[in-house]
Amino acid sequence: MIPQFKIVGRLLALLTLVMLSGCNLVVMSPSGDIAQQQAELIVVSTVLMLLIIVPVIFLTLFFAWRYRSSNTDAPYDPEWHHSTRLEVIIWSAPLAIIVALGAITWISTHKLDPYRPLERIDAERPVPADTKPLTVEVVALDWKWLFFYPDYGIATVNEMAAPVDVPINFKITASSVMNSFYVPALAGMIYAMPGMETKLHAVINKPGEYEGISANYSGDGFSHMRFKFHGTDQDGFDQWIARVKQNGTALNRDAYLKLEKPSAKEPVRYYANVEEGLYRTILNMCTRPGQMCMDEMMHIDMSGGAGVESHENRARLEHDNRHAGEANENEESGRPGPGATFPATGNPAKTDQPAQGVNDRTESQPQTTDHDMKDMNRDQSGAAPPQLNNNPPAQPAPQP
Repeated sequence: MIPQFKIVGRLLALLTLVMLSGCNLVVMSPSGDIAQQQAELIVVSTVLMLLIIVPVIFLTLFFAWRYRSSNTDAPYDPEWHHSTRLEVIIWSAPLAIIVALGAITWISTHKLDPYRPLERIDAERPVPADTKPLTVEVVALDWKWLFFYPDYGIATVNEMAAPVDVPINFKITASSVMNSFYVPALAGMIYAMPGMETKLHAVINKPGEYEGISANYSGDGFSHMRFKFHGTDQDGFDQWIARVKQNGTALNRDAYLKLEKPSAKEPVRYYANVEEGLYRTILNMCTRPGQMCMDEMMHIDMSGGAGVESHENRARLEHDNRHAGEANENEESGRPGPGATFPATGNPAKTDQPAQGVNDRTESQPQTTDHDMKDMNRDQSGAAPPQLNNNPPAQPAPQP
């Protein structure tokens, strides 16, 4: 029986090795200093937690064997219920580990803040004072990645490159839905959100070709939302820039609006020149003609609003009108939108069921005399109050 158990154990060990052979351990063996420090945090945290887990597992098995019913040599004390020494050991060890984990978390949270500029190239080299970082502006599209290189006036789709040992300043946003920018060999994942800009400072220390992904589910083509990150020496990076300029086309607003449309498995694209200020319009959600940029909107809000003339800005504030024909009234065609939820909208309801929040009154339901403002502003027919229908309220007759 024992040889059979040995054979089964060896087969399981072999099967485990075969299954693990397909795993990519890039997270624990990265090529960027930020990712390397994060990998070290994983190791340190795991070891600290194992200091409790391993002894607990060992003692559980030991006590089960030591105090088994067949062992008559083990002491038997049915009246035992407390030991101060044992309580101190049980509580002090986990408390010490929690304090250590808390200190490590506090230090690393500030040290590895993605918004914090790099202070070192790797563990042995600080960032030279005269080093100029490489700026890369990242836009998460549906379902592809767009990279701007403002220092070189180029842009690429689903491919980026950076020289080894040069700090990279990422500025990250999205066009429609939230995504997550992630190059496991370079640094941790950072969210990309429309109308907002997140930042990441990182550096690649080894040349090679690395995979970048979206780590946040964003719809149909999410699983194919991948790109290649090339870490090269300075000569290789200069050659890559020259290749983009030689083989690329122009990226202006019209080209971007076509590129912005959802598409999966998009091939690598090069753009030799980029319209000035295009990334700013993407960030401020005003790439379509006539839209109001978010920074302009915030400036108006900071100034106290635009007053009664602000109704002219209504059309400029439609930032996501891909389903406008379904959800809103199309003023050009005159096609009505969906039915009203409340009578104040003026659109006819498309269902016989009462809308949620509308209190239908019938003759069989006597009116109460409570002081709910909603009921006080609604007459017996259930109509909306006059001010919601844009009608001036009726003036009371003058008293004689």
